Amino acid sequence: MKLFLKMVVFLMALAMAGMAPAADRGTAEEAVALVKKVVADMKKYGKDKVIKDIQNQAPDYKDRDLYVSVGTLDGMNLANGNNPKLAGKNIIDLKDADGTFITRERIDIAKKKGSGWQEYKWPDPITKEIQKKAMYVERYEDLTIACGVYKN
Repeated sequence: MKLFLKMVVFLMALAMAGMAPAADRGTAEEAVALVKKVVADMKKYGKDKVIKDIQNQAPDYKDRDLYVSVGTLDGMNLANGNNPKLAGKNIIDLKDADGTFITRERIDIAKKKGSGWQEYKWPDPITKEIQKKAMYVERYEDLTIACGVYKN
């Protein structure tokens, strides 16, 4: 009987562990809301302050696996809430695991549509594995503001 109870507890723990990552994931709606928050805050506080806060990984602009990236329309990264080392680098030729020029595509969406979604493959900050990612992009003045969700 003790063995049976131990097995039940073990299986329940496994099941709960399997459900935990879903709770640790941001949704598409939350990604859009985070981008909209960045734009609203830039209008209220100024672009420089918000870019600095994103670069410093302020909790207002980072939530679980959701983080914001800000770039210029010529490919310069100004802030990346997950990888601050990208700031100040021109990433126009940055490719994903399949060879897609993701920054060029992001700029194209911003210029032609004003906002939209792009899909590519990128390292997941939680699992560290290459995952499918959907990134919401919105243009604000001369910037691209983006936040994405990982699709396991």
